[in-house]
Amino acid sequence: MTLDPNTEFDRQVKNLLDLGYPALAGLSAEEFTALVAPVRADVLARGDLAPATPGWVPFVLVVAVDPYQAVPLLTLAGKKKPGVVDRNYAEGEVSRFVPVKEVGVPDRAAYVVFDVERGEEFCDVKPQEAMETLAGRGRTPLTIEEGIAVVTHFPATLEKNKCFMLGGSRCGDRRVPALWISENAPKLGWCWAGNPHTWLGTASAGARA
Repeated sequence: MTLDPNTEFDRQVKNLLDLGYPALAGLSAEEFTALVAPVRADVLARGDLAPATPGWVPFVLVVAVDPYQAVPLLTLAGKKKPGVVDRNYAEGEVSRFVPVKEVGVPDRAAYVVFDVERGEEFCDVKPQEAMETLAGRGRTPLTIEEGIAVVTHFPATLEKNKCFMLGGSRCGDRRVPALWISENAPKLGWCWAGNPHTWLGTASAGARA
């Protein structure tokens, strides 16, 4: 079975439109559609793709907006309770977490992340060790914005005991952002780079365009 990339790209664009992303980006619906339109060529260049599974998705359309506005739009599969930002972040602190150079985030307002693994194999593995393993495979950890995009488009990726770190965003200390489930809703929090958690893997990408 293969996934039609055109159909899936259209689904993700409609999803963002329905969630109100144009307003979050300070754009009209028409301007937003024009912003993401060039990204379609990057998706089509990959050809037919395998369909998503809970632990892997072929591609994700990323449009970076303020996490404090995007996280409340997240829900778990089949649920309606909105996502939250963990109170262990100081007020406004999420903005201090920026993509690390090694990730190579494209200098574009909209881009695509390909071959996304939520990384449950790294549950109970220290995030720093997991990221070293991923680097050896030629993969890179997801950023906060990319993790939000994954759960936005594929809520089923966030499952009990199969949540994930977002080591592609750091703020200069030992904290690693993560998305997990709390009180039946997604939560953006953080954990220490040297601490393993049985329920947190490390999400990664094979490529960006």
